[in-house]
Amino acid sequence: MDGKLTFPFIRDDEVIGVFFLFGKDGRISNKIDILNAKDLAHNGMDQISKEVKLCHSMSNRTTFDFVRENYTRRALQISTDMNKSLKRDSFNIRERISGDPTILINCFAQHIAYYRQDYFFELLNPLRAAQIPEHLREKMELRMLLLGFNTKNVENLPYSSTLTPFFDWLSTIA
Repeated sequence: MDGKLTFPFIRDDEVIGVFFLFGKDGRISNKIDILNAKDLAHNGMDQISKEVKLCHSMSNRTTFDFVRENYTRRALQISTDMNKSLKRDSFNIRERISGDPTILINCFAQHIAYYRQDYFFELLNPLRAAQIPEHLREKMELRMLLLGFNTKNVENLPYSSTLTPFFDWLSTIA
């Protein structure tokens, strides 16, 4: 997105997912935390739905320009904020930009709109040890997770569970 790739970034037959973790200090510890996480998750799902509708109303060329403009605006905002906080390491800035929820929501929504795909979300309550591979338990236990995929429902995924691609991805960066 920073000038090295052109939109769309994926093919229409590729499954894409977006994952959002919730948990203050790494854990969801009470009912208030659960309600707050659910509110944030629903806001994210609503934002994605609005973005999809907006992109459906645009031409493809306008969508390409929209993707680039949103990315550039948000990346500049993140860079400025990080420079103000004296965290000027360019790796940290790139890492922060690539994981920014606003950018991820925009990219996910714009791919769905571009290919006219269905999508679904799954919001998981605080994860228990039995749901998590042993090597990820310390990071993931009692965290809530919002998963979104560009298929109509879980039955259309090539995975046995919505957690499988998330844990596969997390294992590569853990």
